Amino acid sequence: MKEGRGERRPATADRGPIFIGGLDRSGKTYMRLMLTSHPHIAMSRRTNLWTHFYNRFGDLSRQDNFERCLAAMLRRKHVRSLQPDPERLRREFWQGEPTYVRLFALLHQQYAEREGKPRWGAQTELVERYADLVFSAYPTARMIHMLRDPRDRYEASLARRPQGRGRVGAAAARWQHSAGLARRNRQRYPDRYKIIRYETMVSQPEETLQEVCAFLEEEYTAAMLTMEEAARFQEGSGQGANPRSGQSPLSTDYVGRYRQVVPMREIAFMQAYAGREMEAWGYPLEPIRFSLGDRLRFYFIDWPGNLARMAAWRALEARRPAQA
Repeated sequence: MKEGRGERRPATADRGPIFIGGLDRSGKTYMRLMLTSHPHIAMSRRTNLWTHFYNRFGDLSRQDNFERCLAAMLRRKHVRSLQPDPERLRREFWQGEPTYVRLFALLHQQYAEREGKPRWGAQTELVERYADLVFSAYPTARMIHMLRDPRDRYEASLARRPQGRGRVGAAAARWQHSAGLARRNRQRYPDRYKIIRYETMVSQPEETLQEVCAFLEEEYTAAMLTMEEAARFQEGSGQGANPRSGQSPLSTDYVGRYRQVVPMREIAFMQAYAGREMEAWGYPLEPIRFSLGDRLRFYFIDWPGNLARMAAWRALEARRPAQA
């Protein structure tokens, strides 16, 4: 990104952390790997600190609460993969304000230092739930929200977990929730919140990355596109994640795949409940043509069952601990 005359960009370490959110199978891992390939950025994956630890152990100014929280964090596999130094965390934590957000930052800063990079970031599913808290805690943070056609996202989740609970009812509810948070958060934080559609990323990868780098106030580098410099490239990197040297692994092969895989009755349910939001994000609805038998099964079997699954997911979400 070019600087204007007389302008001075902040030092990399002062530009704030980077958060990648959105649902599973929406391109978060690809985005993380591309950012990890940047010489200034160290990204973690699936530590899920906000979901599993924020406000779960009481006031951290009490040492017993802090120790319980730290012990629970260190039991989590994806936290241990960052190779934290517990004694250093203890020492530095008590040198400042004893809060959850500061503990999270210290953990990630250690990892970034170990990687030899000045800026840290985290890939966390549905971190968009916590946007208000994140931006309050880290005023210079940036959040990237990955969004994908819910029908393709659902197909990809079925390919990974064919017997997954909730089926299309829960999938429709989760996508509506995440897409609604995307719209809300972008309105509240227009300069700090960016939405990237999976379909745009895989069809225009270089242009998308250049746009993301401008948003993050970092220089675009070609290594980001091929992801060759990303640490642990083979670790759960998703569909088509084995590129030939010098080539991007991103592909449009999985765009529209739901048409060959997802049953029409499930597509119909998703469109019935998320159709307006889908069209608003540029996902046209499929024409639905049922036989008489399918129509009866849809309204008398699928409809009530999927409504129940949708209601169950929303009830679980409503019981999530207060995010304040």
